[in-house]
Amino acid sequence: MTNRNCAIAAGLLAAATLGVASVVSADNHLSGDVLADGSSTVGPVTIAAAEGFRSENPSVQVSVGTSGSGGGFKKFCVGETDISNASRVIKQSEIDICAENGVEFVEIPVAFDGLAVVTHKDNTFAQCLSVEQLNYIWNADAEGEVTNWSQVKDADFPSEDFALFAPGVDSGTFDYFVEAILDEDDIRADFTPSEDDNVIVTGVAGSPGGLGFFGLAFYEENSDILNLVAIDNGSGCIAPSEETVANGTYNPLARPLFIYVNTESADESQVEAFVDFYLENAADLASSVGYIGLPEDAYASITKHWEARGIGSNFQDVEPGTPIDELFGEQ
Repeated sequence: MTNRNCAIAAGLLAAATLGVASVVSADNHLSGDVLADGSSTVGPVTIAAAEGFRSENPSVQVSVGTSGSGGGFKKFCVGETDISNASRVIKQSEIDICAENGVEFVEIPVAFDGLAVVTHKDNTFAQCLSVEQLNYIWNADAEGEVTNWSQVKDADFPSEDFALFAPGVDSGTFDYFVEAILDEDDIRADFTPSEDDNVIVTGVAGSPGGLGFFGLAFYEENSDILNLVAIDNGSGCIAPSEETVANGTYNPLARPLFIYVNTESADESQVEAFVDFYLENAADLASSVGYIGLPEDAYASITKHWEARGIGSNFQDVEPGTPIDELFGEQ
């Protein structure tokens, strides 16, 4: 079973065993479909929410696809889905496509995740990398030029050829890393991409010079065969953990995870009820599948934002690592 499937299975188990508190009374008269698609990172949380919701509303069919953040927005912005799962903020180009098709949306952060930078288990020298060093390694200018660990600036690393692994280019994890580390620069093309985190794990674990990145939850499942790299953004080396992701010190590779809800779909009682349930239980559901819940006051503010049907994105042009409380204060 792949790591992605393990996370989905964990979501199903969590929904069956977690004592989540519903804001929706069991109502056998509530029926219809809820269609969600998008990020395979967010997918396990939405699946767990779907299973918990269906246990109280068995006549509602909640379908959750995992075509990636970009793939999900392609469907969402032409009105094919009710909810788009995303491990990154919607892009302006996607907002424009939504507008062209008359699709308005509410943007809802549901959890935190950290991106883990990982190396081969025998790599004892790259215990910490600065944002500048990561940029130097992954920048497009490094392609064919920076090919060995010994070339990394401001470091005394031994000679070992790089073997680079990363999520596929349609992945929200890929997009977030590029935005956070490379800013306006392009990424080098000579890496092995995969939408399956298990491929990245296997690649890095099998290559002495291996370097890759993916969601923190998938590192924790493979900590016995990979090393975790701390990141220095100018304030010292910080390793990702539940604490450092939640308090914002693991910056800039801590990120919120989102669902986007079509406002027209939100007028349908089963969709509205499902999103209500999701938000009421988001912290527990996120924790059950390896992610990190938002602060309680943030959920309270986000719920008010959802209930008011706050249209559009609050996260455009926001610097990666910005505390979520700065974006959702008192409504």
